[in-house]
Amino acid sequence: KSVSAFAPICAPTQCAWGQKAFTGYLGADNTPWTAHDAVFLMAAKTAVPYPQGILIDQGLADKFLAPQLNPHIFEAACQSVGQPLLLRRHTGYDHGYYFVSSFMADHMAHHATALGLTPPPDAA
Repeated sequence: KSVSAFAPICAPTQCAWGQKAFTGYLGADNTPWTAHDAVFLMAAKTAVPYPQGILIDQGLADKFLAPQLNPHIFEAACQSVGQPLLLRRHTGYDHGYYFVSSFMADHMAHHATALGLTPPPDAA
């Protein structure tokens, strides 16, 4: 019902980390890899799988962004099927604890809303 991520490897079949992991877990034959790649899974959808949206936070100072993470590829896959995606790009943030801790509350709120657990506005 709800999905969010911090600096995920968005297209594992298209980066060295993902290829190494898939080879280790699934074998050298890359044919079955697409069944475990978020880009291919999303692009194959005929209906929006997460109507409440997907939240991804990505630090723009993350040294892994360009060579490994590829959020823009997942963003395009979401757009192709009409999947709402909030891909927030943060200047000055990297891949570390401070980045995650800075936005964790937003992710908890995202899931609470998607699961119908958000308290009424006047409840305090």
